[in-house]
Amino acid sequence: MDNKQIAITQFGGPEVLAIQTTAIPEPQAGEVLVKVAFSGINPIDVKTRAGLGWAAAQNKDNLPWVPGYDIAGTVVSVGDGVRELKAGVHVAGFIGFPLRGGGYSQYVCVPEKELSIVPDAVTLEAAAVLPLAGQTAAQALNKAQVKEGDRVLILAGAGGVGHLAVQIAIAAKAEVYTTCSESNLDYLATLGAHAINYNFAPVSQRLEQVDVLIDLVGGDAALDALKCLNDHARVVTVPTLSAELICEKAKMLGFEATGMLVDPNPEQLNTMLYMVSVGLLKTEIQQVYPMSDVQQAHTQIESGHTRGKVLLDMQC
Repeated sequence: MDNKQIAITQFGGPEVLAIQTTAIPEPQAGEVLVKVAFSGINPIDVKTRAGLGWAAAQNKDNLPWVPGYDIAGTVVSVGDGVRELKAGVHVAGFIGFPLRGGGYSQYVCVPEKELSIVPDAVTLEAAAVLPLAGQTAAQALNKAQVKEGDRVLILAGAGGVGHLAVQIAIAAKAEVYTTCSESNLDYLATLGAHAINYNFAPVSQRLEQVDVLIDLVGGDAALDALKCLNDHARVVTVPTLSAELICEKAKMLGFEATGMLVDPNPEQLNTMLYMVSVGLLKTEIQQVYPMSDVQQAHTQIESGHTRGKVLLDMQC
């Protein structure tokens, strides 16, 4: 049997993504072989494919390179020294970050320590939504020290990271405001957030007295949002390309500000899988594309109008 993978053949638009065929790998000591059901697509994949950012700079001489950091699937076999996992177990993980990647594969070998067991009550689709986006959301809120009663503004609350950040902040009993397009106003209201249509007016004209800004957009939208903040507000900005600019401006205005790089943490993923299994966290999927339609999937992410997450079905 062959292992189909999606590789970045050169840096550029979605058309540089191509399916390549390799042998199914053998798990080494401490690794398991996973048959991937679903792979998540994240903005970092699109950025790397375009040749931007650190992962692209580090991998420029390794092309073709297989991206992908989110997987959910089934353990096929295990290497020596693997203790917890065995064949047939459903797993999910935030894998190979930032340089190894490899998630856009039908079969991939992963260190056991990078994986979490998916509870029976959670579908593999839902599990594939959580690894990178969920941990980015949780770590941004932790970094901003969000606590009960805080007024929190999350830019782009309907996106892959945003829809999870909104719910985690609400679970922490914060008062949550978020920006979105008109088509997502009702959706975000059902999650318990105060949704603000950014097409109607800049958020700075609609909101004030905010304690925490979680910026998932960067650029001009983030600079505008700084005008909504209280004295001594905390700012966490996630998009790396504009982080320096946003932090500099925020600090000039007297706010605490930091960028962030998400750090894979399987215990945190275990917690989020549990939250999904008991209904405390709802995952949203815009669309599942067959792996052969990866170019369209990347185009959807680049549109900037994705509700929840985009997944690849790696088995069709």
